[in-house]
Amino acid sequence: MISVIITMTLIWLLLCFASVVTLKQYAQKNLELTGATMSHSLEASLVFNDSLAANETLAALGKQGQFAVAEVINAHKKRFAYWSWNPADNNDTLGALVSRWLFPVPVAQPIMHNGATIGEIRLTARDSLIGHFIWMSFAVLTGCILFATIVALTITQSLHHGMVTALQNITDVVHDVRTNRNFSRRVKDGRIEEFHQFGEDFNSLLDEMEEWQLKLQAKNAQLLRTAMHDPLTGLANRAAFRNSIAALMNDPSAKTNSALLFLDGDNFKFINDTWGHAAGDCVLIEVASRMMEFGDKRHQAYRLGGDEFAMVLYGVHSELEVQHICAALSQQFIRPFDLHNGQKASMSLSIGFALAWENASVEALLERADRNMYQVKNQRTKTTS
Repeated sequence: MISVIITMTLIWLLLCFASVVTLKQYAQKNLELTGATMSHSLEASLVFNDSLAANETLAALGKQGQFAVAEVINAHKKRFAYWSWNPADNNDTLGALVSRWLFPVPVAQPIMHNGATIGEIRLTARDSLIGHFIWMSFAVLTGCILFATIVALTITQSLHHGMVTALQNITDVVHDVRTNRNFSRRVKDGRIEEFHQFGEDFNSLLDEMEEWQLKLQAKNAQLLRTAMHDPLTGLANRAAFRNSIAALMNDPSAKTNSALLFLDGDNFKFINDTWGHAAGDCVLIEVASRMMEFGDKRHQAYRLGGDEFAMVLYGVHSELEVQHICAALSQQFIRPFDLHNGQKASMSLSIGFALAWENASVEALLERADRNMYQVKNQRTKTTS
């Protein structure tokens, strides 16, 4: 805003100076033309030495306001005629000052007769006319400059507001994207064409970045699922199991009502050796399916490797309740397994449990569940023998 005012002020000063210079040239030419015209009118008066006629001519033209002072000098450098408008009417100080600056000396024109100079006429411009013209010029010029300044300030303010709004909008979006990774943000349309075009290009870039982000998230989710899930059965794998157990033991509220089950196939090697690995895989897949169906959304099943499985029980409050769950889970494996080759096979699983609230660490919990599982397996082996 200040720069606009300073610029307009400088323009005003330059225009004022140019106007005054133009006025000087115009007034100078006007007086010269007036003097040339009057020299022809005064030629006869000088030839016949008629000063009265010369004075009448000067008075007649002077009353028309074309000049303030007129003086006729004869060939002997003597005043021949003189006319001056009433000095008492002069109250235009500015006009007088400007007149002295514009015309420090009167404008002189020779009076000729038959090619010889017989005299000279000297004219002084009228102050009131000059002052009126200057005041009028300055008023019009000042009004135009003020109007142009107001228009310029209005346009500048509008452009400035539009630029600030557009930049603030872009800054907010960039900050949100950089800080919060919010690639769904978009730059709003701007009133300024350049910012509007920039906003469209930036939004196109954000569209691509959002698409890349979604693909990256999907890829990461797929990689995480692959890293945390068993590819054969679809159950969470050993890495996911270790993370869940660590989180469980670090959560006092969850630890007080949770338990761990270890499951191990009793005759899986026989099935594998008899009908092949494909049949063994079918059994493992079916075991996982029955465990997931049994656990539903309450308990979480895992495959640790081979025919070893685990299940974390949630919402249990006593050892007796855990024993009942183990018995019910064992019933899930009584039904024979379809080997998808026309054969069926039976396989039981030894289940050992450990209560989370009775163990102080992850290692202690795993060791207790593993020991109990092998006790059950050994008892079954002795019973079978």
